[in-house]
Amino acid sequence: MSTPWKTDQWFTSNWNWLPEVRQNMHFPAKIRIHDVSLRDGEQQTGIAYNRADKVAIAKKLDEAGVHRIEAGMPAVSGEDEAAIKDILALGLKAEIFSFARCMPSDVKLAKECGVKGIITEIPSSEHMVKNAYAKDMDWAIKSSIDTTLAAKEAGLYTVFFTIDSTRSDLNRYMDLIEKVSTEGHMDALTVADSFGGVTPQALSVVIAKLKARFKQPIEIHCHEDFGIGVANTIAALAAGAEVAHVTVSAIGERAGNVPLEDTVMSLKMLYGVDTGVKTEKFYELSKLVQRLSGFQLPPNRPIVGDSLLYIESGVVGMFHRRCRKAAPLQYMPFLPETVGRPGVDIALGKGSGQANIEEFLERRGKTATPEQINELVARVKQLGIEKKALLTDAEFDGLLTAVLGK
Repeated sequence: MSTPWKTDQWFTSNWNWLPEVRQNMHFPAKIRIHDVSLRDGEQQTGIAYNRADKVAIAKKLDEAGVHRIEAGMPAVSGEDEAAIKDILALGLKAEIFSFARCMPSDVKLAKECGVKGIITEIPSSEHMVKNAYAKDMDWAIKSSIDTTLAAKEAGLYTVFFTIDSTRSDLNRYMDLIEKVSTEGHMDALTVADSFGGVTPQALSVVIAKLKARFKQPIEIHCHEDFGIGVANTIAALAAGAEVAHVTVSAIGERAGNVPLEDTVMSLKMLYGVDTGVKTEKFYELSKLVQRLSGFQLPPNRPIVGDSLLYIESGVVGMFHRRCRKAAPLQYMPFLPETVGRPGVDIALGKGSGQANIEEFLERRGKTATPEQINELVARVKQLGIEKKALLTDAEFDGLLTAVLGK
C-alpha cells in the first residue's frame, strides 16, 4: 500500500507516516481484541442483561471477528453462569473467558463452566488494598498466588488483572507481579488503568519496562474518565502490549471502557495495523447493544453515532453535492460502508445553505430561481432558530409553497 493514509475506503493524515513519527512504535505482529461488554460493560449504571441478551451479543461479537469474549462472572448469579454455558455451547470461533475474583472458589466456578481462561483480579495499589478492601498487601499477594496456582491446576489460561495498576508505586507494583509470576502462575498480565488517570506517554515507558522484566504477554485495560482511553490503549500496544480490552461503543462504569470501534478503526486507518476484526459489522453491533442495554449513545458518537453523516452545514452540504460521486473522502475520513452504517443525508436547519435547499428541491423534482433559493435559505434559517431544531419535510414543503406558490 503506497499511500496507507489514503485508500479507496479512508483518507487520514500522511503525517502519521513520517519516519520520525513511526520510529518508536513497536506494535506486536498480532494484536488481539478482548471484548468485556458482557462483564465490565454491564457495570454501566442501569444496564442489566438477561441470559438471552448475552448470547445475542456474543454471537454478534463473534460475527465481527472479535478474538476473545469475556462472557461474564459466574459468581455473580446463576443467570450469569448459565449465560456463559450457553455462549460456550454455541461453538464460536472467539475464545471464551470469564472474570474471577482472586479466590480459588471463583476459579472452580469458571472451570465448571468450561471456559478457556480467566481474568483474575486483585488491587495492586497499597492505598486501595488498605482503604477500599480493608486488607494489607500480604493478603493481596497470598490471594493472588493461591488463586493463580488454582487456575493453573485447573488448566485455565490465567490472566493476572491488577486493579488500579496506574496509581500504584511502580517498583512495588513490579515486585507484586514478580511474586505472582514466580511463586504463583501468570500466563499474561493485564495493566489496568482503572480510573483513567494515566497518559499515553507514561504507558509507553511503563509497558516497555514491564516487557523488559517479564516474559509473559501484556494486556491493556483502560477507562475513559479523561477521554484518552483509546490513545492510552494504542500507546500501550505501540509499546508492545498484545491484547486490548474494549467494550462496544464505550459502555462501562462511569465514563465507560475503551470503545471497540474507535480502537480498531484507529489502529487500521491511522497506524496501519489491521487486527482482522470486521469493521463493517460495527454499526449493527452497536445498535444491538444499545437496544438490549437500553443505553442511548450521543448522536455524534464517533464511528457509530446516528448524526455523524447527517449534514446541516451549508458548506459541508456543498462539499457533499460536489464530491459525493467522484471524491466522497474529501468531506469524510472514511466511507460509511466501512462500518456498515447508512450513507450521508442532508438536513435543514439554522446552519443550512443553498446546497441544502438545492438538494431538497431535486428530491421533489422542483426548480427555483437564485432569488427564490435565497428566500428559502432565509426562511429555513429563521424557522430553525425559532424551533431550535431541524425542519421536518412537511415544514419545508410549507415554506416551499409560500415561496414558489402552489
